[in-house]
Amino acid sequence: MKAVICREFGPIEKLRIEEIASPVPQAGQLLLRVAACGVNFYDGLAVQGNYQVKPPFPFSPGGEVAGEVISVGEGVARFRPRQRVMAFTGFGGYAEEIAVPADNAFPIPDSMSFDHAAAFLIAYATSHHALKDRAALKSGEALLVLGAAGGVGLTAVEIGKQMGARVIAAASSPEKLSLAREYGASETIDYARDDLRERVKALTGGRGVDVVYDPVGGKQGEAAMRSLALLGRHLVIGFASGDIPTAAFNQLLLKQIALIGVLWGNFATAEPQRNAGNIAELLAWYGDGTLRPHVSETYPLAQALEGLGRVMSRQAHGKVVIRPGAVT
Repeated sequence: MKAVICREFGPIEKLRIEEIASPVPQAGQLLLRVAACGVNFYDGLAVQGNYQVKPPFPFSPGGEVAGEVISVGEGVARFRPRQRVMAFTGFGGYAEEIAVPADNAFPIPDSMSFDHAAAFLIAYATSHHALKDRAALKSGEALLVLGAAGGVGLTAVEIGKQMGARVIAAASSPEKLSLAREYGASETIDYARDDLRERVKALTGGRGVDVVYDPVGGKQGEAAMRSLALLGRHLVIGFASGDIPTAAFNQLLLKQIALIGVLWGNFATAEPQRNAGNIAELLAWYGDGTLRPHVSETYPLAQALEGLGRVMSRQAHGKVVIRPGAVT
């Protein structure tokens, strides 16, 4: 089978497509024929050696896939060959086939395409876990979403709206902000042109926001934290800007702010039953049309580096999906 292979940490341009042996499912695993793989920012960080988890070489990037079951390992009873599934893989998704733990896989609803399924798990589950479990977002609260047109940011806009929040979307261009409005944002901030803190003050009558959803970090993350209201919660999702902000601890003290880390994969592993319940709720929202994954670009496996580059340069809107192979 063909796969995108990383043999040493470095720029994504060093990745190569190679012919390698197909994996063999072990006990408790599924072997999948990959129809689609979602592209995430951490894929590029992992290749560069900048992610907190460093897989052993050689490895393929790609943390979420959708496809059909080829075969099942010993002890797997929930799945059968040719069943359509999506799965959280961590790594290995930029490949024509992959073996994944059955506990990380979920059946795909008949109404869901492979592209949507590959774009669904990480982004939606991260935002849902962040807003529901970590921030306990309440109806009527003000939610500021940074990177609001990106892969996870757009899902936070959708889910925040579904939970009854007043969503303020912040992004770096009018086109991105227009997309955020389509997905439920009430107000928008163009932080390429506007001062984030001043715009938040203007939009909230000087009160500030209750929750910040921050996959960006850097100077925008710092400004967002300073824009929180009393008892506000700042959700740390990631650092797409490349800079980890410095917390102003006096702000934590004066406003009784909570800085809250969010790493959905760890939660899913530690609490699989709660995670399964969250995924079921998200799939129900997909089924009734509340959630609409925005897949803006798709690439064949031969152009995987181009797709990953679009995400790493923050040029993509919504999700980018790689299609390693057709499933018949």
